Formats: sequence, C-alpha cells, structure tokens
Amino acid sequence: MRAKSMQERLIVGLDVPTLKDAEKAVRELEGIVSFYKIGYQLAFAGGLDFARELASGGTKVFLDMKLLDIDNTVAKGVENIVRMGMSMLTIHSYPKAMQAAVDAAKGSELCLLAVSVLTSMDEQDMIDAGYEYDPHTLVLRRSEQALHAGMGGIVCSAEEAEAVRRIVGPDMAVVTPGIRPAGSEHGDQKRVVTPAQAIRNGSSHLVVGRPIVAAPDRRAAAEAILAEMCSA
Repeated sequence: MRAKSMQERLIVGLDVPTLKDAEKAVRELEGIVSFYKIGYQLAFAGGLDFARELASGGTKVFLDMKLLDIDNTVAKGVENIVRMGMSMLTIHSYPKAMQAAVDAAKGSELCLLAVSVLTSMDEQDMIDAGYEYDPHTLVLRRSEQALHAGMGGIVCSAEEAEAVRRIVGPDMAVVTPGIRPAGSEHGDQKRVVTPAQAIRNGSSHLVVGRPIVAAPDRRAAAEAILAEMCSA
C-alpha cells in the first residue's frame, strides 16, 4: 500500500475507551487525519461498526486485530474483514496464519500486515517468552517469512525499519508504531523513534496513538507530528 502524501502516511490510533471518545477525536482531526487504527479497546466498545462507518465514508481504517488461529478460522475472519472495507489488517507473523490470510484476501484491496515483535518488548521480554532470538533478529526472520507468504507489509519498530526495508524491497508497507515526538513520554513502549527518524528509516506509515489522542489539543499535536514527518 503506497501512500500518496505525508498525510496518508500518518495513522492515528483511536486508543480510547468509548465510541463517543472516538467520534469526538475524529471530529477534532477532520481535514488533517485520513487514516485511523482501531484495536481491541475500541473494537469491544462498538468500534467494529464505527470502523465500517468510517470506511463507507471514504476514511481508511487499519483494523489491528493481530489474528492468530487455525488456518480455517483465520481465513474466515479475513473474508469478513474484507467485506467490511478495511484498508489494513494485522496478522501475527506465523507462516501458516499468514498464508491462510493471504489466500483469503486474494483479489481484494486489503493490505495484510505481519506483526513481527511488539514494540513494548525488549530482549529480556523475548527470553521470558521463550524465544531464542533477540527482537532485531526475529523481526528480520519474520519479515522474510512475510515476504515469502505474499503479505502486504510488516509491523515493526522504526528502529528495525531500515533493515526490514532492505529485505522486503520498496513496495511492501513498513508500518511502525512506538512513534514518540522528541521530548514526549514513552509510556509502555520500549523501542521508540521520533516521526522524522521513522521516515528516514524507511517507514511507509507511522502509527501514533497517545501523543495525539491524549493531547490537550489533538489537532495541534497531529499537525506538529506531520511537520516532523515532512522535515525528514
């Protein structure tokens, strides 16, 4: 999925507790933001219907569901998400799950994203989870597998975006959460990068949640991040 403008490369995470909060955020960001991410928190508060509503009005929606299950279950889920008109969908980057998703989405415009290693995880977290790889090594391995499966893109930290881009080439999306403007709080994120550095590293899309939706002036916060992106 190639973005035509810097504005299309900014995805705002609607990480809010209620549908009312999400609707207010979208109103406040009208004309500046054209792409939103909806994850678990909002999805379980009426967010799936809201996602359909946004998509039907021409707004792009990234449904962050991180699907992982047996092949048939993943495939049937993807088929219904295609019907919802979503632009992006996350799949955990297990080879069989990715292949099932790719087969189910064939012929549609849905961009399937392989989730490599969560940006809240560092090397110790990987050890605790039983992985034999450090985060960087596993991200690169998952990227190769996603490319082989025919996925549309990778979700990774912007710290790894440059190395991932070398593996997947110019056409796949490299979507990077954990974006924090200079001087902002990291929260529970551990592998974070500024907006300008993420663009320089090869990110195609930046996912920004709390620095915008939790800001006193959401519109000003989004404009500042877009300015940082344009300065790269």
